[in-house]
Amino acid sequence: MYEFNLVLLLLQQMCVFLVIAWLMSKTRLFIPLMQVTVRLPHKFLCYVVFSIFCIMGTWFGLHIQDSIANTRAIGAVMGGLLGGPLVGGLVGLTGGLHRYSLGGMTALSCMVSTIVEGLLGGIVHSWLIRRGRTDKIFNPFTAGAITLVAEIVQMGIILLIARPFSDALHLVQNIAAPMVVTNTVGAAMFMRILLDKRAMFEKYTTAFSARALKVASATEGILRQGFNVENSMKVARVIRQELEIGAVAITDREQLLAFTGIGMDHHLPGSPISSSWTLRAIASGEVVYADGNEVPYRCTLHPNCKLGSTLVIPLRGENREVVGTIKLYEPKNRLFSSINRTLGEGIAQLLSAQILAGQYERQKQLLTQSEIKLLHAQVNPHFLFNALNTLMAVIRRDSDQACQLVQYLSTFFRKNLKRPTDVVSLADEIDHVNAYLKIEQARFQSHLRVSLSLPDELRHIRLPAFTLQPIVENAIKHGTSQLLGTGEIALRASRDEQHLVLEIEDNAGLYQPNADSNGLGMSLVDKRLRARFGDGCGISVACEQDRFTRITLRLPLEGTT
Repeated sequence: MYEFNLVLLLLQQMCVFLVIAWLMSKTRLFIPLMQVTVRLPHKFLCYVVFSIFCIMGTWFGLHIQDSIANTRAIGAVMGGLLGGPLVGGLVGLTGGLHRYSLGGMTALSCMVSTIVEGLLGGIVHSWLIRRGRTDKIFNPFTAGAITLVAEIVQMGIILLIARPFSDALHLVQNIAAPMVVTNTVGAAMFMRILLDKRAMFEKYTTAFSARALKVASATEGILRQGFNVENSMKVARVIRQELEIGAVAITDREQLLAFTGIGMDHHLPGSPISSSWTLRAIASGEVVYADGNEVPYRCTLHPNCKLGSTLVIPLRGENREVVGTIKLYEPKNRLFSSINRTLGEGIAQLLSAQILAGQYERQKQLLTQSEIKLLHAQVNPHFLFNALNTLMAVIRRDSDQACQLVQYLSTFFRKNLKRPTDVVSLADEIDHVNAYLKIEQARFQSHLRVSLSLPDELRHIRLPAFTLQPIVENAIKHGTSQLLGTGEIALRASRDEQHLVLEIEDNAGLYQPNADSNGLGMSLVDKRLRARFGDGCGISVACEQDRFTRITLRLPLEGTT
């Protein structure tokens, strides 16, 4: 009956012990304990935490016959099981020294047994790690079984060391069953607390990651198309739906671009920014949080607005410059969730990246347009004077041919100056080149022969404008025009798997590679193709001196219609 009462008393003390453990599990101290402790800072934290529990187990113990019936073994075994032999030994030493300082018949034996218990947990830890069974470390049954063995070993050590032996034997008979039961159950329940904390943490992390990925997927590429009212409204609706928040707003530096949720009747897109919190976030570039309690929040647009808290996060563009904000709101009757706050900051980074990418794309387009204008500037003066001189000469001897040349010249400049888009069909590009070649043939007469090979099934394929003409012009200007004999220009189109292959070949063979070339002809065409389609496309050159130069262009067929 005495042993049963002692079991109940120790279980009562263990409950207090476990309540403290549960409360501590709500702090950040327990986060490193939810995984196998490897890093030195985590090992140190493991030592500190379980040393405290080891000492508490002694404090909460019951004084019996100049000894203490306790739950100290829980701290020692758990320290070794989660931290390894070194941590377990140090926890056992700390708890043992504390027990030794209290004195009594079993002071020395309890100190030794506490060290042994910690080492026993550490040995099992190392054994499971070597076998690759780390999952067993966090098994309540494992913790309970080790503690059971550790308590039996402790009773043996008390019998071996404590004197007089008769008193030691009598003590063991009284406390063995209560301590074995209490410590075994306590260790298993302690591990259960850790497992519950771990499961909750993983569930929280999984839910957070899933929601973040869903938002990222739903908003992917929207703001890359432009940071404007339409796109901002699409993003705001997605974020509000996924976060289940009161309202979402997006602004630029001057006005409200989008608003959805509570207060849509008076928060109107296009209206100037009136919130001091938004203006502060834009000016400082820092997150502004008004929770409605410590930091009061009140809508400046409507006295009866139901919104009671806001989180304002800056959106950044090029050079980390603030280009706007995203604002999350909650109504007055609802607290701002910490997960929504964290997600909001992450979403702001995502949207900032999209805005920056959009700015880059627009700059790239402007650069392409500038390059085309440079091509215009190259072609027009260089070619115009030669064409006019040729036309003057032809008018004197053949008016019909002169009339045709005027038509070719008209076609050339119309396609050169007034193309509505920067992407044209291969047939259109060939017409442009053909008009140029006809004029050049009139200029060089019998000294220039041209052959075109364009299969009908390839005529509809789309490619960037001004892809062929600069190459053909270079072939004449730097190739055939330098020959004393007849120059030959061959233009061929073919299909190679998923690529369109265009070849411009001359019979001069005068190509000289120049790594430092920054001209507006072949180099610019190559850069445009590689920037648009990747390094798998572009220009390659094959040249045999004084025989031929072959320029090959590879473009994807994905633009076919």
